[in-house]
Amino acid sequence: MRQVVLDTETTGLEPERGHRVIEIGCIELVNRRPSGRTWHRYLCPERTIDDAAIEVHGLTNDFLSDKPLFADVVEEFLSFVSGSELLIHNAPFDVGFINSELVKLKRKDPLESVCAILDTLKLAREKHPGQRNSLDALCKRYSVDNSRRELHGALLDAELLAEVYLAMTGGQAALSLDEEAEHRVGQDGKAEGFDFSALNLLVSVPSAEELGDHEKRLAAIDKRAADGCLWLKTEP
Repeated sequence: MRQVVLDTETTGLEPERGHRVIEIGCIELVNRRPSGRTWHRYLCPERTIDDAAIEVHGLTNDFLSDKPLFADVVEEFLSFVSGSELLIHNAPFDVGFINSELVKLKRKDPLESVCAILDTLKLAREKHPGQRNSLDALCKRYSVDNSRRELHGALLDAELLAEVYLAMTGGQAALSLDEEAEHRVGQDGKAEGFDFSALNLLVSVPSAEELGDHEKRLAAIDKRAADGCLWLKTEP
């Protein structure tokens, strides 16, 4: 399964009023693990950036003046995301802006025609109804370190969203896998080769009474379950 976490920064809030995409950041996940592949570009918008937008992302016209146009990178961008499932927080916003750019180029391949799209904001609202579900709020909820996020940035926000998504959907929550951690996971995704010798594990020995209660509970499960108690079948 190939997924691409995507975020954009823009000159303002409304593409229908001529606002443009000025940054795109993408992080690739393969089978819910970071592949190490990213795609990131700053773009010249050919128009002024709203002051309110600059306060959010810090990108200025001077900084973007020598950057490529969206037209210059569109094929490269579509090649990177094509065939993937895009993970986007508040997807209608980013998809609307990218499709607006594609329309300006008279393209007939809107983003949703080359990718599946999952709105992680909608997913978060379903999991946490009535709560704040901004990216910052989700980082706090899932203990994802967003201390670097003094300003919004497409690639940084995509990295944070990837970590939040993996945590929110019950998988790996950290994108950084060091070499030691990497070699501990086999091709089948199972952990292997862990060295527990340095761990000071606390072992609690059950009392005779606790063992007796355990046996009674297993016997009750074995009597009531249609296939019996699996623990009794696997226990040596």
